Amino acid sequence: MEPKAPRESRTTLTDLVLPSETNPLNNLFGGELLARMDRAASIAARRHSRRIVVTASVNHVAFNKAVPLGSVVTVEASVSRAFKSSMEIFLDVWVEDRESGRRTKANEAIYTFVAVDETGMPVQIPPLEPETDLEKERFAAALRRKQLSLVLAGKMKPNEATELKALFDN
Repeated sequence: MEPKAPRESRTTLTDLVLPSETNPLNNLFGGELLARMDRAASIAARRHSRRIVVTASVNHVAFNKAVPLGSVVTVEASVSRAFKSSMEIFLDVWVEDRESGRRTKANEAIYTFVAVDETGMPVQIPPLEPETDLEKERFAAALRRKQLSLVLAGKMKPNEATELKALFDN
């Protein structure tokens, strides 16, 4: 399979925060933001794999800034690493100031998706070839996150987690 660049999966979803989507403090419900991120990540994963994709895990979510009622919120997603059938999707969430139009990063998340066939069985996906410095950084970190997850799940022995060990071998 030919490698793909992260830009080929890049997905941008922009929407307005409406009253029915807010909590009593008039900020976007966390669950609503999670759903928006899941949709953007799903599209990015599908663009990379060109297969049916399913959410395998939400590895990390940081709710760093509230998203107020009436805000324009943008979710940007792209594949940060592709493995055999799974792929990590890194998401950045931006809030646009209503008056100045200035964008501020509000949140970020990392999702894992698996490409499957019509029967739900995992299928091989193309490798990812990062281009920018940020893409290369996220690509390298994705392997460490995967190894940590496998060690914690008991699916990999700690001494086999070479990328994790390299962090401490200095």
